[in-house]
Amino acid sequence: MDAVRAWAPDVPGIAEVFHARFTDHAYPEHAHDTWTLLVVDEGAIRYDLDRHEHGAVCSAVTLLPPHVAHTGRAASVQGFRKRVLYLDREVLDESLIGAAVDNPSVGDTLLRTRIHQLHQTLTAPGTGLEAESRLALIGERIRTHLRAPAAEPAPDRLAADLRDLLDARTTEGLTLREASAALHADPAHLVRRFTRAFGLPPHRYLTGRRIESARRLLLAGAPPATVAVAVGFHDQAHLHRHFTRLVGTTPGRFGRTPAPSMA
Repeated sequence: MDAVRAWAPDVPGIAEVFHARFTDHAYPEHAHDTWTLLVVDEGAIRYDLDRHEHGAVCSAVTLLPPHVAHTGRAASVQGFRKRVLYLDREVLDESLIGAAVDNPSVGDTLLRTRIHQLHQTLTAPGTGLEAESRLALIGERIRTHLRAPAAEPAPDRLAADLRDLLDARTTEGLTLREASAALHADPAHLVRRFTRAFGLPPHRYLTGRRIESARRLLLAGAPPATVAVAVGFHDQAHLHRHFTRLVGTTPGRFGRTPAPSMA
């Protein structure tokens, strides 16, 4: 049976903690604006990252970088159980994105143990300082695995400019005609460039950004109907459809379990 628990801890650098057990849920292609630090406790996960297939297994740590499209699905009919930390970019610099795309799986027993210990800490009261300390050590060890290459390929400026426009207008939205006029680019050319740079078309990127905002509002206690309008969806049903598809649970169930006290 599928089960989800999510909360936003009062720990700088951790945007969300997400524990889930899925049997047949498959994540469509999407991207986050945070780093996704994942450990698998049961089963295995197959996923595509930047159009290349990978696997997440119990013995390894998986790190998915921000703004890079990926999928996710169970590797067998038994499903999988996972624990995820969504980390702000203050924890891991964006200069490491390229290295994480090339090597998203880290076979480091000590790192995995430290992540497990951090998850345990995040469910116990009075452990805020301990959680921050553990996160600092985890970030340091990940950086030793992901040394930024000496030279990164030049970013696609047009695609990046469109991403900036979408980020600035996540709630109100942006038509392709408006984007084309603002960036002085042909609409079809703009869609092709964005999709090539980020792995998914502009409209799906915008939906993903709205879901990211919805997760935070729901974890803060806002009702789904209010959240739907606040992040730019037409109504609650529109939010429900996209949220369930991308997160694997409904907005009403997401974050319903009280968050552990970190005081």
